[in-house]
Amino acid sequence: MSALANGLLIYAALAAALAGFAGLSLAMDRHWEALYGRGSSPGDKTRWLQACGTAGLLLSLAASLALKGATQGWVMWLGALTAGAVVVVLTLTYHARRLIPLAKAAAVSAVVAAIAGQAVHAL
Repeated sequence: MSALANGLLIYAALAAALAGFAGLSLAMDRHWEALYGRGSSPGDKTRWLQACGTAGLLLSLAASLALKGATQGWVMWLGALTAGAVVVVLTLTYHARRLIPLAKAAAVSAVVAAIAGQAVHAL
């Protein structure tokens, strides 16, 4: 696998983990209140946020397994999960309003990087 494909899949794994944890955290009332004020809740958006968060974590797993295989891919995925969780925690703590734009950018770029990484690998 080329260095470009490796880099794209690593980025995809990290960005998808960040977007996944952002979605899962915003599905919780406490974190939603940090953005939209006390007493607000995600309401009907909870299931959608949970589904998108789960999809992000699964994309991160798929990118990790595609890059490193079945044995080392799981270890890489745990590292990507750790990095994504740390970024989400720090963003919620210090700049909560920036979490949604960050998560949207990470989700879109993760999907693009995963597709591009697989395309480059196929060449």
